[in-house]
Amino acid sequence: MRRRNFLAAGAASAVTASAARSATASGESKTLRVCFATAETGFDPAQIQDYYSSTIINHVFDAPLRYDYMARPVKLIPNTAAALPDVSADFRVFTVRLQPGILFQDDPAFGGKPRELIAADYVYSIKRVFDPRWKSQMLFVLEAAKLVGLDSLRQRVLKSNRAFDYDVNVDGVRVLDRYTFQIRLEQPNPRFVYTLALATPLGAVAREVIEKYGDQIMAHPVGTGPFRLAQWVRTSRIVLERNPTYREEVYDFAPPESPVLARGMQRLRGRRVPLVDRVEVTIIQEAQPRWLSFEQGALDHLLVPIEYGTLVAPNGKLAPGLARRGVQLDVTPMPDLALSYFNMEHPLVGGYTPEKVALRRAISLGFDANDFIKQIFKGNAVPAQSPIVPGTFASDPQWLAGMSEYNPAKAKGLLDTFGYLDRNGDGWREQPDGSPLVLEKASSPSEIDRRQCEQWRRYMTAIGLKMEFRIAQWPELLKQSLAGTLMMWNFAWQANEPDSDLFFGLAYGPNAGSANDARFSLKAYDELYERQRVLPDGPERMAAMRDASRLLVAYMPYKFHLHRIQQDLAQPWLLGYRRHPFTTRNWAYVDIDGDLSSRQRS
Repeated sequence: MRRRNFLAAGAASAVTASAARSATASGESKTLRVCFATAETGFDPAQIQDYYSSTIINHVFDAPLRYDYMARPVKLIPNTAAALPDVSADFRVFTVRLQPGILFQDDPAFGGKPRELIAADYVYSIKRVFDPRWKSQMLFVLEAAKLVGLDSLRQRVLKSNRAFDYDVNVDGVRVLDRYTFQIRLEQPNPRFVYTLALATPLGAVAREVIEKYGDQIMAHPVGTGPFRLAQWVRTSRIVLERNPTYREEVYDFAPPESPVLARGMQRLRGRRVPLVDRVEVTIIQEAQPRWLSFEQGALDHLLVPIEYGTLVAPNGKLAPGLARRGVQLDVTPMPDLALSYFNMEHPLVGGYTPEKVALRRAISLGFDANDFIKQIFKGNAVPAQSPIVPGTFASDPQWLAGMSEYNPAKAKGLLDTFGYLDRNGDGWREQPDGSPLVLEKASSPSEIDRRQCEQWRRYMTAIGLKMEFRIAQWPELLKQSLAGTLMMWNFAWQANEPDSDLFFGLAYGPNAGSANDARFSLKAYDELYERQRVLPDGPERMAAMRDASRLLVAYMPYKFHLHRIQQDLAQPWLLGYRRHPFTTRNWAYVDIDGDLSSRQRS
């Protein structure tokens, strides 16, 4: 699961087919040019959580498993593992055997010697997530999985204020031999295998690197993936280059159903991965410069800004001008969830008493999801009903939980009933005790965020609630959110597995301070969450997930807005681009047709 600014483009990716022979023969270095719409935070698999940094990490570090880039339905395949893991019948023991001979990229931490990836590196990497020193934002992923003994070890460190002991043996994750490690869980987890494909937080790091760079590790990613970090200008530019020590991996995907994509893939088949030599990522926060950069050929790929959705594809078809140039359009229903949260510890919008619940529910009822999708997303989204996202177990667009109900009359009735009245006649409601009522919603300063703020202001004004906005850059807002200092904020989470368990984890009490930004804590909800985690997919699990969804509608710690329909544009010199619903590791599988690119850019 990756957190991102839901009104900004995510990571750009690209795809191309090269008359690679000519580029390679001439010795020309092939560069993929893409952009992020929001700044990164850093590149340590244990520490970061956001979509943008995770995209870099997915290309620098390796989890044991990965997704087949082209397969639909999605399919897990070995990555550094020699095969898919052995899983016990009760889904509590997962044994992973690694391929021998995989090397970390060269780094001074290794003293000039090649450094092989071994089982102990994954054991160390998993333990780092539990080390309080690193304040891992992804702790909730492994903590919820309940690895035997690891939470106890973490609690002992917290209580004693001593350093985390990485050498102590823990049954939850242990080395069996040089290339084999085993994970033991306290309870069944039929879907834990998906976690083994997450480079955030399971990307393998070497202990020597962490010890060398210490608190500067966010700027020194050293992994075994297809690329390595060559340059980083914070919030401005990130450059990756081919990792010369990357293992032998050959482009050999089964042909997809798209004839155009299949033809392009034939030119890539049998080539060594990665196909490009360099990836240049620029941070372009405003939509217009991103669009112009693509139009002028400075970007090879564009995750279409939502403001340009109807321009790019009027009536759902690629605009004729773009089609004549050979630009390719990819449209993907996204397994993501755009939401706003209410800080349940905030004295105004938080709490579990009837009047506080009524205020949050009134705000929700006053929010017009369909109008928001029309005005802000240009129709490229669908209203959200629950934490169950498209393309995952239990997803059913016909099931209505009430989350996206729009009823301003009902909202006003709730506010009136619970004492939120306009006592002084200024047009704004006060709190039941007569004190001012001013909602404060956090937002980044981009143009599209300003527009969505105005929509929010209009919806709240219609029911008599005054709303103001705290403006700051995304990384700063993320810090404030994790610290619990914001009243309300909006962003999105994107799934990285074909299941919605992690979305339900956003409201799980023990996840407060990491994924649970709302700091919601309700025993009945936590029990349902824990129950559905251990059940296999089926009617019983679906019932538990729906019951949990109804509790979220009743208490409204989160307002779930929508699931996006994502548009991607690929330049004509790009071949093979296909958005994967659950992973951002795609730059290794794309190529640039240098001849065509040179002709069309000139």
